[in-house]
Amino acid sequence: MTQHTDPPPWVADGSWRARATEALTPISEAVCFLDAEYRYTWVNGAAERLLERPAAELVGEVLWTQFPDRPGAPWQESVRRARSTGSTQHLEFFYEPLDRWFEVRAYPVLDDLVVFFRDVHERRTLDEERAAESSLIRGVLNALPARTAILGDDGTILTTNTAWAQGTTAGRPAASRTGDDYLAACRALAATGDPDAQRAVEGLQAVLERRAPSFSLDYSPPTDAGSGAVGTWWHLQAFPVDGGPGVVVTHTDITDRVRAEQRAAWQARHDHLTELPNRAALHETITGALAEDGGPVTVLYLDVDGFKQVNDSLGHSTGDLLLQELATRLSQRTRTSDVVGRLGGDEFVVVARDCDAPAGELLAHRFRAVFDEPFELAGTRLSLTASIGTATSDPAHTGPEDLLRDADAAMYAAKSDGRDQHLHFTPTLRSALEDRRQVVTHLRDAAALDQLTVRWQPVVHLPSGTVTGCEALVRWEHPHRGWLEPAEFIPIAEETGMIVPITRWLLRTAIAQAEAWRADGHDLAVAVNVSAVHLSSGTLVDDVRQALAERDLDPGDLVLELTETALARDPEHAVAQFRELRTHGVRIALDDFGAGYSSLAAVASLPADVLKVDRALVAGPLPAAATAPEALLGAVAALGAALDMAVLAEGVETAAQLELARRVGCTYAQGHHLSPPVTGDRLGALLTEGRRQTGQQRLP
Repeated sequence: MTQHTDPPPWVADGSWRARATEALTPISEAVCFLDAEYRYTWVNGAAERLLERPAAELVGEVLWTQFPDRPGAPWQESVRRARSTGSTQHLEFFYEPLDRWFEVRAYPVLDDLVVFFRDVHERRTLDEERAAESSLIRGVLNALPARTAILGDDGTILTTNTAWAQGTTAGRPAASRTGDDYLAACRALAATGDPDAQRAVEGLQAVLERRAPSFSLDYSPPTDAGSGAVGTWWHLQAFPVDGGPGVVVTHTDITDRVRAEQRAAWQARHDHLTELPNRAALHETITGALAEDGGPVTVLYLDVDGFKQVNDSLGHSTGDLLLQELATRLSQRTRTSDVVGRLGGDEFVVVARDCDAPAGELLAHRFRAVFDEPFELAGTRLSLTASIGTATSDPAHTGPEDLLRDADAAMYAAKSDGRDQHLHFTPTLRSALEDRRQVVTHLRDAAALDQLTVRWQPVVHLPSGTVTGCEALVRWEHPHRGWLEPAEFIPIAEETGMIVPITRWLLRTAIAQAEAWRADGHDLAVAVNVSAVHLSSGTLVDDVRQALAERDLDPGDLVLELTETALARDPEHAVAQFRELRTHGVRIALDDFGAGYSSLAAVASLPADVLKVDRALVAGPLPAAATAPEALLGAVAALGAALDMAVLAEGVETAAQLELARRVGCTYAQGHHLSPPVTGDRLGALLTEGRRQTGQQRLP
């Protein structure tokens, strides 16, 4: 700083020195007078303390000797400039010899130079620290990606960061520059009815008044209707400045995060292939519909007939196209209040509000009509049908699981009645379902609890009239329902896969019984039925070999029976397994021949030893068939001879049927006319009594 002033009168008359020394002696700043050669002519007490020398020693000394420094140091130049220019000089400088900051002011007065020295190191250091801290804070603020502002206690914006200043007004009040009243802008927005702005005002006031440690809010600013703009999401956060007044406010763009969360939430409740509501969403929909007071709720459960064949023959990609097309068709046939969903596979569900049972029937008709038009998929034209079950809410339905379970049961029953059927769930069906559930529950432990037993139906060799074998027929003594016939539990065992462990048990039981009979002198072959499910499991060969390895039975005395229908399901797989079993000596029989639809090529390819003619061909003429039973049975016997297979007539109920079987050339026969199924002990006793060969071939 440089000043030019005219000396007051008391300076001009020479009395200034006396007055100056009198005034400057007691002050805390170091003051000295210098002559034209920069020698001390007077110093005050503060200067003595600063230089650590008494005035008597300093007077006459040159200034530079007391403050040695490199030539041309800024403070030296400042002092010289005061004398040469006659103007006041002011400078703060860092004095390296003492490693401190000083302030120097030089005032020329006539021929003298008045110099003030003051140690400003503490103040200068504090200023630099504050400046560095301020710079750091500013750098940190500007580095923050969130739009950040610091408010005073009255809500006025004190400062903002670069992101705030350079960003648009999206996501924050329009009045948002330094000096604007941020809180007032929020209040103005809340006055328009914006609920988020009202919550922001309340939260900010609580933080400003120190009634809350912080406040945060996720919000989406309204967009202009019809503008086509995509809504954004922001996270507002406010917290007090630590150790001081004011509040820090940040606005962070969270649009990507919110949309990702919304997308994940949508995907968690929708099927990825058809984009229809999935099981979880359907459960929520049914729960909500049941809670409403809007009339009964009907659930429709739809399953595509033959969908597995579409996947197997045309590939899963075509199957996916079918499901997508079906989802579109179903959605187009519903009311606006109805919800179409996919449970998985080819199972679809429609939830219909305010829909009673008769309306549910009409709904089922409407959805069956969806399949009237063939599906054009990947250049293939498919004509398909569906099985549909419906269930309508009543007091027994306390939740979505109950309604879905009943609709599923009705669909299952409809599918059992044949393709392209629909059925409404009734209490009678519920009772049947409960019976089935009990069968499933107890069947799991039936073999382990010795509830299963075997009845044996003899097989008679017709040319000799001798009982040469018997068929093992499993029976179940249900703990609550008593004795059950195979038809009452074998289909359930096949559906649940429990037929495999049951067949393993039956194999061991049959082989053990055959050994027991042989020990009593009765050499009988035992036949065990094999399910298509067991064939599909891939364990049949190992299971048979394991059962034979545990006993000493000749493999040729074990006959495995496979129905013609089971053969038709997967002939190649069946042929491969039975061919391997025959290499181990096990015999194979094709059961119920004539009741299925397998081709002669499939029958001829099966490495079988016996053709068991279905009882329908043995009993008499088929409906609407003009061919005599003797001709049909004779044709089968001739086919067996051509294929080098023995022919067994099953279901022989009368003497005439027995005579017919013998006359057309059947090798074996079995049926109630010869003997009903009996226990192993009973059969052994009859054989021991010598009734193995009689005129009528009747054992009991």
